[in-house]
Amino acid sequence: MSDTESFFGNPDPIFADKELLRVSHLPDGDRIIGREEELSNLANAIKDAQRGGTPNNVLIYGKTGTGKSLCSKYITQDLTEAAAENEINIDVAYVDCFQDSTETQTVRTIAESFNDPEETDITVPTSGVSTSDYYRRLWKILDARLDVGIIILDEIDKLEDDNVLMQLSRAAEAGKVDDSTVGIIGISNKIRYKDSLNERVKSSLSERDFVFPPYDANQLREILSSRADAFREGVLDGGVISKVAALAAKEHGDARKAIDILRYTGEIADEHGDDHVRAEYVDEAHEREEEARLAELIGKQPEHSKYLLQGLALQIQQSSDPDAMIPSKQVYSAYEVVCEREGTDPLKIRRVRDLLSELAFLSLIEQDRKGRGKGKGAHTVNQLVDAPELVVEACKSASM
Repeated sequence: MSDTESFFGNPDPIFADKELLRVSHLPDGDRIIGREEELSNLANAIKDAQRGGTPNNVLIYGKTGTGKSLCSKYITQDLTEAAAENEINIDVAYVDCFQDSTETQTVRTIAESFNDPEETDITVPTSGVSTSDYYRRLWKILDARLDVGIIILDEIDKLEDDNVLMQLSRAAEAGKVDDSTVGIIGISNKIRYKDSLNERVKSSLSERDFVFPPYDANQLREILSSRADAFREGVLDGGVISKVAALAAKEHGDARKAIDILRYTGEIADEHGDDHVRAEYVDEAHEREEEARLAELIGKQPEHSKYLLQGLALQIQQSSDPDAMIPSKQVYSAYEVVCEREGTDPLKIRRVRDLLSELAFLSLIEQDRKGRGKGKGAHTVNQLVDAPELVVEACKSASM
């Protein structure tokens, strides 16, 4: 290798702005496709904050990749800018509850997000402070800086304790803040999340509930087309976007999945030394995305959900039919074997049925009701969406 040669010196031959194909990228409003009604509903729910009033609390449900986080971030940014024209000071704190799952972590992150030490003369240390002290600092920060604090709790179902919801939702009512108010937007993949809350928290939240449906193929095609300028002019062949959209719509209706596949398709073209992103690379990109998606999604599941997936995979591998539908009782028996291997006690079968329903909602498994025969009733059967070998490998990787 010569002194002047560099691994990083040449311009990217495929991508002009790869960030447009990142999940973390917050697009402009004209790039948010197929969510006009959902954005309008969110805006109506929190519009009182625009004039300094208390917004409604909101819970948003939907599968991964249906635009829940994207719409929440966009609409609160729009609200913040609109309120500023009324001289109302609003700020937004975003919390990933998978990362900050304890009450202390959640409150600390919110306080850090809202704080400006030069303005408040308040510090929010990363450790050495009690949970109650973090709350006290948060209330002071809110009153010192804001008229309204909007808190987005993404993956709210990962919170270990719902006391934080009680404290936040009752902050103004309980006199914790005098000159400000608080609104909560909770986001969950679990449609039954609210059932796990105690009655006092449910009453205190008094939230609006919205469900985001999966995208259809036409919407996915529009979403991908709106981000086609991520590629250099002329490198993206016709048919690539349609093929990616059809794949994602058929399996999940997941925009995040579609965008990832499109990005991987470009990366694979580059790896092949090709100066065109061709439809023939989409299948390889799809496989790469499947592995990444499974690892991420399974990694976020409770341990016993992973044990259930392994048990179901084991049953399918032992069956002569790769598309076998396994009754829930058989899944439970295999799950008990996995629990014994892992040195933990199995959950009761009723709780296991709930976990299986949650896995079906997340499209990790499919469920159906099958008759046992005349006069014998029906039972629930289960099938993996992905190949059992992929699921087992993803479970192992998630546990490392």
